[in-house]
Amino acid sequence: MRIRSALALLLSLALGTAGAARADDAVPATVRIATEGAYAPYNFTKPDGTLDGYEIELGREICARAKLKCEFVAQDWDGVVPGLNAKKFDAIMSGMTITDARLKVVDFTKPYSGDSSGFAVDRNGPLAKLPLGGQKFSLADEAEAQKALDTIKPLLKGKTVGVQVSTIHAAFMDKYLKGTIEVREYKTTEQHDLDLAAGRIDAIFANDAPLRATAEKPEFADTVVLAGPRFRGGILGRGVAMGLRKGEAKLKARLDEGIDAVVADGTLKKLSLKWFKADLTPQG
Repeated sequence: MRIRSALALLLSLALGTAGAARADDAVPATVRIATEGAYAPYNFTKPDGTLDGYEIELGREICARAKLKCEFVAQDWDGVVPGLNAKKFDAIMSGMTITDARLKVVDFTKPYSGDSSGFAVDRNGPLAKLPLGGQKFSLADEAEAQKALDTIKPLLKGKTVGVQVSTIHAAFMDKYLKGTIEVREYKTTEQHDLDLAAGRIDAIFANDAPLRATAEKPEFADTVVLAGPRFRGGILGRGVAMGLRKGEAKLKARLDEGIDAVVADGTLKKLSLKWFKADLTPQG
């Protein structure tokens, strides 16, 4: 009798655990997507407090194709991953790049954007003629990337470069330019843009699409220009994607379907051209 009771209890617990797993994996009735709201033109906050930008428009299109009800919520960059894992929201869509380090704590959808990274500098300063302008180097080819870095290091010696805190760009500085430059970290990219324009730092290092957008704004057009080589891959990741909690397989599958759809019908290309004047459709 006790054996039967124990077996019944174990079966009950197993079924309960399976049910809980299914419940945890269920797609929410409303998918709450966190975005920084301060990383234009990926995402930004308008004067009336509403969110706008490439990711806001693209996210709505992805959700529509995936037949999901979604809403965006603002969250400071340094709180997006903790907030996701604390179940404050269900996904992150905030210019977040897929990296091995991040994959240890979150899952990702398929990438919805691919972009290189590089420097923006004072148009009238000594770094405006940084060598290898516009040439792209993959960090996967360590020898070629190192040659490019060795070419620009003498000109960067002692300069102050701004990056956003807790980003792939901060990690790049630490790995490749530590001891060559002084790194100044900022809570938002808007802050380092303003400091560059004001002459308080010598350069910023970020994704190219937002840098181009900044350089084209009237308030920055006379002071900010992209310069030097562009880098991608390696520590800079494998494209921008939506971050998800570990184990959310059903939600990931639905969102991946939505991403496939906006790539296939040209919506992603159309929106990236609108916001960045460049096609950010992921390649390969």
